[in-house]
Amino acid sequence: MMRYLAVLLFTVFFASSVFASHCPTLVHKIDEQLKMVQLDSTTETRIKKLRDQGESLHKQGKHAESVKVLNKAIDELDAAM
Repeated sequence: MMRYLAVLLFTVFFASSVFASHCPTLVHKIDEQLKMVQLDSTTETRIKKLRDQGESLHKQGKHAESVKVLNKAIDELDAAM
């Protein structure tokens, strides 16, 4: 039982660390893609809002949520390209 708990805690901690380092990479990717595309103002505003929300979630330590929001912004960018 104790071994199972230790493995579970390690997995949760490791997954959180992976997400934590992934967020800034996604923010950078969004920023770079925004420089290279022409979007209508509504789409650009929506993507920037998602980007900012993802960055805010990252700073709050909510890395899984941050990755989810940032990936949504990337998906919208890809669809607009």
